[in-house]
Amino acid sequence: MTRWAQRPEGSNWGDFGEDDQIGRLNLITPERRRAAVAEVREGIAFPLSLPLDFPKGEYAHGPRKPPELASTPLGHNNHFLAATDDVVSDDFATIYLQYSTQWDSFAHAGAVFDLDGTGEPVICYYNGHRAGVDVIGAPDGSVKPHARALGIETVAQTGVQGRGVLVDLESVTGHDRVAVGHGMLTEILRAQDIAIEPGDILCLHTGLTKIMLDLGDELTHEVLDTSCAHLDATDDRLLQWITDSGISAIVADNLAVERFSLEPAPGARNALPLHDHCLFRQGIPLGEMWYFHDLNAWLRENHRSRFLLTAPPLRLSGAVGSPVSGVATV
Repeated sequence: MTRWAQRPEGSNWGDFGEDDQIGRLNLITPERRRAAVAEVREGIAFPLSLPLDFPKGEYAHGPRKPPELASTPLGHNNHFLAATDDVVSDDFATIYLQYSTQWDSFAHAGAVFDLDGTGEPVICYYNGHRAGVDVIGAPDGSVKPHARALGIETVAQTGVQGRGVLVDLESVTGHDRVAVGHGMLTEILRAQDIAIEPGDILCLHTGLTKIMLDLGDELTHEVLDTSCAHLDATDDRLLQWITDSGISAIVADNLAVERFSLEPAPGARNALPLHDHCLFRQGIPLGEMWYFHDLNAWLRENHRSRFLLTAPPLRLSGAVGSPVSGVATV
């Protein structure tokens, strides 16, 4: 192994090959994909994304901004050939790639770790890829930032098509701010008769994106900070369950799957320990701010939890995240 002499505790680095860049998406095999297709019985499709300009309200004034449209030099309503009846409108968008419904790539979240066993930690990412070598960026803007490895295009090239399994946390927690640990999650899985198998994409319905849509411009940071369930990333038993379950990805309709905070818990090494566990150690992609309200209602009415999920990100080379317009087919 050329990139690292030792791997972090609890990681699977190298298990899928020393050059692997897709992590647990390797578990979506042709056999698992056929099992996902077998879940399609009615032929009904549910879109799973917010409009790209949501969330609105106070969220839109944060570090990530909603898209802005503008005309290209071709313009709008351009009768571009005087001798014909043809008219063209053409535009471009300035997009913050992780503003709305999104996938995180493994280049999105790294850590400081002693890869070489020399006692000198370096900034690195999943499977030992290094900052400055594989994930490029300079704070002074002298280098165009991009991921030479682990970019979102590596996820896009898999197609991200597999079996989604939706867990309805909202029916248990309501819109209360509840940290769902291992005990609560396993109880909910049992009560909702949900089985998780290797290669499945775990989907968590909390109700938060429905709140975002309903409030629109009235959305506040207080609502976002005090509403709906999230995974309790401080629960080591939950992190171990994620490792042992064999799930290929985790998707939620909240802000960050776990509690979003830039302040680590007392004594913790990470402000976002689930991101560290999934993106950095286990190679499990995270999806955030997906829209599950309509799909969840249909699945509950029909006593189902499984579906075919098709959700590739943009194949944008070097990006660390991407909008996604996923589709669930039942």
